Amino acid sequence: MRFLEKTGLVSLGLIAGVSISLHFAAVAEKEALVTSLPVEELRAFTEVFGRIKSDYVEPVTDKKLITEAINGMLSGLDPHSAYLDMEAFKELQVGTQGEFGGLGIEVGMEDGLVKVVSPIEDSPAFIAGIKSGDLIIKLDDTLVKGLTLNEAVKRMRGKPGSKIVLTVVRKEEAKPLTITLLRAVIKVQSVKSKLLEPGYGFVRVTQFQEHTGENLATALEGLIKQGALKGMVLDLRNDPGGLLTGAVGVSAAFLAHDALVVYTEGRTEDAKMRLTASPENYLRGNGKVDYIKNLPESVKSIPLVVLVNGGSASASEIVAGALQDHKRAVIMGTQTFGKGSVQTVLPLGNNTAIKLTTARYYTPGGRSIQAKGIVPDILVEDPATPSQEFHMREADLNKHLVNDKSAEEKPDTSAPHPKGDTSKVDPAKSAPAEFGTKNDYQLNQALNLLKGLQILHGK
Repeated sequence: MRFLEKTGLVSLGLIAGVSISLHFAAVAEKEALVTSLPVEELRAFTEVFGRIKSDYVEPVTDKKLITEAINGMLSGLDPHSAYLDMEAFKELQVGTQGEFGGLGIEVGMEDGLVKVVSPIEDSPAFIAGIKSGDLIIKLDDTLVKGLTLNEAVKRMRGKPGSKIVLTVVRKEEAKPLTITLLRAVIKVQSVKSKLLEPGYGFVRVTQFQEHTGENLATALEGLIKQGALKGMVLDLRNDPGGLLTGAVGVSAAFLAHDALVVYTEGRTEDAKMRLTASPENYLRGNGKVDYIKNLPESVKSIPLVVLVNGGSASASEIVAGALQDHKRAVIMGTQTFGKGSVQTVLPLGNNTAIKLTTARYYTPGGRSIQAKGIVPDILVEDPATPSQEFHMREADLNKHLVNDKSAEEKPDTSAPHPKGDTSKVDPAKSAPAEFGTKNDYQLNQALNLLKGLQILHGK
């Protein structure tokens, strides 16, 4: 646990547009592992630096050139490594508390454009009808092409109540769409729960935050107080990820004590972890009460169905993979995102930091999540909203890390090129169907499965 004690928080999610779901790690400074410097390449760098300073059409400051060089060095590695300036670093730290300003969309960069991974539930983007797979080509009057992801994210952030117009290309639409949103302070309720009907509980985790594990335990206790549970649904659909401790805590609620949840492999010893369902792996800080300890023992054996889809990423995939490998739950839905790499945030001077990919995640059975995701035990698509099952996945991102355990399968996610006039979106018609309602087809299928399992158990 030396690594976790040193880092504090390890992040799992993707870089978020307008929000940042990759949460920071306060990493102690350590000496760079540099054996030798590439003299020829450094000479070329200084020559380019000098040429820009002397010949570029406008004067450029040294600070800007060096900052852009750092940006390019990190963004050229993979889609998740990045340089965090003071503003981005501060917002990333605030994001761990579950409250931040913006639109509420999880995004990545694809071919120089911003692509939506998932809208955060109850956010302005979710209400306005932004969907997974949407390609953002314009922010107000500014074309996204040519902007870095951080620059695009900054333009999407702003004062709560201020307006922004997104121009979006959507796979099933012939013309680009214009969607007007009002920025807001995003307060994410990470755990929602209710009794579907007597004996059958429903818990939805929308994002893994600092207190998600505790909130889950409270939700489970509340459901059990309403009567003995015959089965339960854990909903991780469109959950983009979050904190590693949250993922371990949620898994630990349903697994045996000390069961392996996830392990990581990287080049350094610090990047090699084995995280089990034990308090030292899901409690942050000394003196915290073990919220799993007092849960009824029945939680470990209640029949469980986990719902996932292409918007389930990172921490969600860790939980689904752990419960699947331990045969603790039936995974139902569609294939998950495939975000199986570890990003560690390394603070630098002047309140800046770099977010660096340092390891890969593996399920207890040794499967790599990277660029593949978790394949459900039972494939169930929602026939009422087929377009919502079009999701960008990790394998679609440029320069993504390969899966070192198996060959990658890249889905067809080609999007139409923008043409002609744009069409405006009616939020009332385009808003995603609400998870957990009576019309939730996948949830109904999960409930039917639980009832079937209950009948078999009785026999």
